[in-house]
Amino acid sequence: MAALIIDLVPVLGDNYVHLVHEPNSGETAAVDPAVAGPVFDALRDRGWRLTHILVTHHHNDHTGGISEIKRATGCTVIGNRNDARRIPGLDVGVVDGDTVRLGDQEARVFEVPGHTVGHVAYWFAASRALFCGDTLFSIGCGRLFEGTPHQMWESLSALRALPPETRVYCAHEYTQSNVRFALSVDPDNAALRDRADEVARLREAGRPTVPSVLGDEAAANPFLRADDPDLAFRLGLAGADPVTVLADIRARKDRF
Repeated sequence: MAALIIDLVPVLGDNYVHLVHEPNSGETAAVDPAVAGPVFDALRDRGWRLTHILVTHHHNDHTGGISEIKRATGCTVIGNRNDARRIPGLDVGVVDGDTVRLGDQEARVFEVPGHTVGHVAYWFAASRALFCGDTLFSIGCGRLFEGTPHQMWESLSALRALPPETRVYCAHEYTQSNVRFALSVDPDNAALRDRADEVARLREAGRPTVPSVLGDEAAANPFLRADDPDLAFRLGLAGADPVTVLADIRARKDRF
């Protein structure tokens, strides 16, 4: 089985559209195409044929290019069946535990509510690649626009349980600001300090911080560490449950 080839297409200043190419079949998916033009350019440069769009959630900075791309390519649009009315051009509705095939490779669908109630993620097990939209960021998580802290903690816990070598392809280049915030709540975390140094080097070189590695996120991302008693103690929440801790961290981030 050939490995997936994954290209990041920067759009809208801090968004990424991920192009996922399965070389044996020639099939290619665009994950969360916010706009069409840069996607067309990247496909042309690579000589790839777009066959699928994978949608993580309905926000326009993840779906704005779908209609134009679908008209031009005839690709199949896949997203949460329970959010069909908010996803333009949806062809195939999926729910938690479903699988999506891209050539020889298969992605498992995770329903991960929190940022929105209809958010999903796609995990390609054979390639250890997770496309998680705005649920899990590099050293962060998405703002809770529709879901609850309980939902977000359950979603993050499900993703954290994936193999630690999993590469995390989130949809935004927010890592520098996320690191600044994380250091304000967890300044003694050696893994976080190491990640901060790495992020600074990458951005100085004009390189993306995405993908990150799930095992590194588990050690450095405060939102994935809401069940760590030491972090709870530092926040003045000794003995609190993880949902309470996550809600506190998220509220601090919203004010940061």
